[in-house]
Amino acid sequence: MIALLCSVQAEAEMLLAKTEVTASTTLGSKSIIEGTLANERIRLCIGGMGKVNAAHAATLLLARYNPEAIIVFGIGGAYPSSGAQIGDIALAKEEIAGDEGVLTLEGFKDTEHIGIPLLKTSTAEIYSTYAASPLLMKQSLQTLVSYQETGVGRVHFGTFLTLSTCTGTEARARELEERYHCLCENMEGAAAAQVATFHDIPWLEVRGISNIVENRDIAKWDIPKAAHAVQTAVIHILEGWTR
Repeated sequence: MIALLCSVQAEAEMLLAKTEVTASTTLGSKSIIEGTLANERIRLCIGGMGKVNAAHAATLLLARYNPEAIIVFGIGGAYPSSGAQIGDIALAKEEIAGDEGVLTLEGFKDTEHIGIPLLKTSTAEIYSTYAASPLLMKQSLQTLVSYQETGVGRVHFGTFLTLSTCTGTEARARELEERYHCLCENMEGAAAAQVATFHDIPWLEVRGISNIVENRDIAKWDIPKAAHAVQTAVIHILEGWTR
């Protein structure tokens, strides 16, 4: 069984329409849909916006159901230098928790500067960066590149940044690009990745690009296009799933 996690209804409507639903369960404040999608057993949760909601939903999914993997998906904003355009697909090789740290006279420093990791495993101390599953990344990238050849949306692969505050100015976008060299930003991914790492469950994250990170202008965004692109990508990933 594969867990699917997004933040808002618009990011899941197409998947819900294509899922053969067998049950719906409420855990805490979260509704979890059980069923079959693209011939895979799934449990889908629309967890809510932001890191706390993502961590809560991921914990419920992973602790209760112990899935073989979790796919975090939704829309995201691409940084100007990434080359990504609205409607493209972004796949994470890693997630960075961009808010956790300390602001010094020399600028922002992550929790390694403080000396307190966000997470300890048997083999590593993690201060800000969570690596996605190499096996799932390779498998999904191959699938999505094949999908790209149909001419519907381009596929990008790189570092994602999770923030509590969406970037709404060109100056801030340049600052974050210089610091992190990221492909895109979102508000949930690193939190879900941290929970998955706690539970030793492989994770994957895929985003549809809804906007370019610049001076905020909603008129330039295309959320429906991005949501359709990412849900189509999730279906293709499930269709290409191997064990």
